[in-house]
Amino acid sequence: MRKLKMTIGSVAITAEVFDTPTADAICGALPFTSSAQRWGEEVYFSTPVNVEREADTRDVVEAGELAYWVEGSAIAIEFGPTPISSGDEIRLAAPTNIWGRALDDVRLLASVEPGDPIALESVDE
Repeated sequence: MRKLKMTIGSVAITAEVFDTPTADAICGALPFTSSAQRWGEEVYFSTPVNVEREADTRDVVEAGELAYWVEGSAIAIEFGPTPISSGDEIRLAAPTNIWGRALDDVRLLASVEPGDPIALESVDE
C-alpha cells in the first residue's frame, strides 16, 4: 500500500493512496507545497498536477476520501458538509477523481485556516 503524509497547518494526516492514474500523477509530483483554502467543511489546495477526469468520478463523497478536482487542479479533503450539501451528505462542487483515503481523523482539519501552509511527501514503508 502506498502512503503519503500531508501536513496542513498544524494537522498531520497520513493517507492511503489508491492505484489510479490521478494517484500516480500526485505521487510522481511529490514532494510539493501549497496553501490551504476552505469551503464549508472542506480543505482544498492547488497542486502541480494536471490529469483528466476518470470514469468513476463522484460529487458525493465520504469524509476522509481524497478528491482531485480536475477543473481546479486541486486536492480536496472533506471532513463534513459543504455549502451545497443536502442534509448530512458531503457534496463537492463538481465530480472529482477519488485517489486515496485519510488514515487519520480528518475532523482535525476544522482548525485549518485559509492560507495555512501545506506540505505533501511520500511515506517510506
